[in-house]
Amino acid sequence: MGKSNLTIRVKIGNFVTNPVFIVTLITVSFLLYFIEQPGTPLFYITILITLWVKKWDWKYFGITRPNWPKTIIKAFIFSICLFILSDFLITPFLELYFGKLDLSEVSDIVGNVSNYLLYLFLGWIFGGFCEEIIFRGYVIKRLAIIFGDTNKTWLLSAIIASIGFGYMHYYQGPSGIITAGIIGFMLGLIFIYNRNNLILPILTHGIYNMIAMTLIYLGKERMITDWVLKFIS
Repeated sequence: MGKSNLTIRVKIGNFVTNPVFIVTLITVSFLLYFIEQPGTPLFYITILITLWVKKWDWKYFGITRPNWPKTIIKAFIFSICLFILSDFLITPFLELYFGKLDLSEVSDIVGNVSNYLLYLFLGWIFGGFCEEIIFRGYVIKRLAIIFGDTNKTWLLSAIIASIGFGYMHYYQGPSGIITAGIIGFMLGLIFIYNRNNLILPILTHGIYNMIAMTLIYLGKERMITDWVLKFIS
């Protein structure tokens, strides 16, 4: 029985780590995003299977034990920088040409403590953790290695991952897609320069989501963007 199970694990492992399978999975999932359909479940299933065949070795996705104090401090700095980049520079200028960013899907957070806490939880689990595992730990790392594991291939993979990450936010409209894509690329750069510390972009992403959700809860999510729009229009 042990040998049989081992053989099955090895066979499945060889299949899910095959470059052809990985590229096909990413391509199909991204195509689903482009036609406004969920491609994320394919990633969830594959990542869980991959973790199983790797005997739950999280290093395969770039997760190792970090220097926690330095990582947390960096994550706060990066998340604030991303927020400033998004609300002061990216979103206002995009809205001039592509229309208002659509946040209607999270409108029930405004003034509602229970919904706010729920979305904070989801923002950390599905946004901070799961999305970073998918787009940075899986898409970027696997494509970069398949393409040759050079600095150029890591950068190219970050661009590819940011496109899929942006289109995954299609429900936010054109401005939301582009904004998310740029933020995804920035998170990709953070991972590229810290390739064995996916915890850093996970925390950065989670803190960024927490700031965004808090402003939505307070009804202040457009405070900075609208101010900039008045200034530049």
